[in-house]
Amino acid sequence: MSGTLVRMFEPFLGWAARRYQARVAVELKKYGLRYEDLLDPLENLDINEALNRLPQEVVDARNQRLKRASDISLKKEYMSPEMQALQTPYASYLQEALDQVEAEGKEKQLLGTSRSYQRSIP
Repeated sequence: MSGTLVRMFEPFLGWAARRYQARVAVELKKYGLRYEDLLDPLENLDINEALNRLPQEVVDARNQRLKRASDISLKKEYMSPEMQALQTPYASYLQEALDQVEAEGKEKQLLGTSRSYQRSIP
């Protein structure tokens, strides 16, 4: 029964997902951000570890985009339409490193060892 419902609603869900993704892209372009810039390294230590593995130039570019977006937001402005047209909100720079970190975490879990980084609340 559930498989039938999934197949029945799949075209609608695909359409809705594409519309949502397009709307998110418009909002990200207004501030010059990429989707992966929104991932918080303080919330997920895998993201923090993946950022540590990236080249410094990539991390610096990410920090610059975040600072620019914060500045634009505080001024209650948007980037110019010409600059918005140049933005690539879904260009990935973090996913490969994040996949590697998550795979290593799963491997360590299977081996019964702990991760090299643990968050503990004092």
